[in-house]
Amino acid sequence: MPVDFPADENGDVLRAMQADGDDLSVARDIDFSLLFGDEESAKTFCVIFAEKGYEVDYGPWEIDHDNVTDLNFGKWNVQVVHHMVPDHAAITAFEAELQEAATPLGGRNDGWGCFQVNEV
Repeated sequence: MPVDFPADENGDVLRAMQADGDDLSVARDIDFSLLFGDEESAKTFCVIFAEKGYEVDYGPWEIDHDNVTDLNFGKWNVQVVHHMVPDHAAITAFEAELQEAATPLGGRNDGWGCFQVNEV
């Protein structure tokens, strides 16, 4: 049975996933991306979430300079992997937790993504 999602960015992504036949009741690894202005801040953030038990990774942010308006921000990308059901409230809450830790380090959320799980 289709679920209706709030009219926001997370709801838009979940609606598109549902329309593509993704089984949103199945837990999977969801990759959350954050951007930081320097390597030290990215590393510090990684330590915080690694200590909480999450898989984390970071590296230089690779961008398409023709399609980016703010070239001075986001020199370092951090990825936090959270195994969870793609639920709107849970994703939104985890993004808030990530942002709360990222803000003092000058970081910001940059979206999330995951592989599709087809309905059987």
